[in-house]
Amino acid sequence: MHLLYHNLTREQAETYGLVLLSANIKHAVKSGPGGWDLWVADDAVDGAEKILRTYIDENREVKAQAESPLRPYRKTWAGIWGGLILLTLYVAVHTNPDMAAIHRTYASSASHILKGEWYRSATALLLHSDAVHLAGNLAGVAVFATVVCSVTGWGMGWLLILMSGICGNLINAYFYTYGHRAIGASTAVFGAVGLLCAYQFIKRIQSPGSRFQIWLPLGAGLALLAFLGASTHTDIMAHLFGMVSGMVLG
Repeated sequence: MHLLYHNLTREQAETYGLVLLSANIKHAVKSGPGGWDLWVADDAVDGAEKILRTYIDENREVKAQAESPLRPYRKTWAGIWGGLILLTLYVAVHTNPDMAAIHRTYASSASHILKGEWYRSATALLLHSDAVHLAGNLAGVAVFATVVCSVTGWGMGWLLILMSGICGNLINAYFYTYGHRAIGASTAVFGAVGLLCAYQFIKRIQSPGSRFQIWLPLGAGLALLAFLGASTHTDIMAHLFGMVSGMVLG
């Protein structure tokens, strides 16, 4: 037996061993004083070296390409400006003596939307029940909308976010058909999450490397939905439909 590599990590030794095994080259992996050693049969040294060198070169190139970003992020304050607009509208509505009438007229009511008042799916995104409700959505807008707009630009970013929220509310209305009313920007916030999931999904597809990693962004989005969007007194279905709409538009 000939010593081909020495002082490898265990992961390297096992990986190289699998490469040689796939080529039907006799080999042995042994623990040495400084790490792991890879031994091959004397009559297979040249073939083993060629196969492993090819494997190492190909994977080094793949790793370098996978780690290089496809598009740099641009600095933007779009999420902060969007949050300020929501805050201004909240103050204007809650200082209005007809606040209850405004909520009745512009909330996302399933029965009214199905009767043709589709504008409610958009206006409901701008209304909030109390300061706690508003604060949670301000945080979501500041984080997720900012990242979306840094990728797409603030004009396209906000268009996609709003369309995700509107589509989410429309689908939610058709899901409940009647007896359901909701307000808040959270549907659009989860639309932004869906947009980011789609962006990362496509980005990983376009990058060479391990294909199972393309599903990680979608899993992360579902985890965020379960963690942030499924608490008590939240409209989980609106959040889900908003995120799905964001994924499709993304």
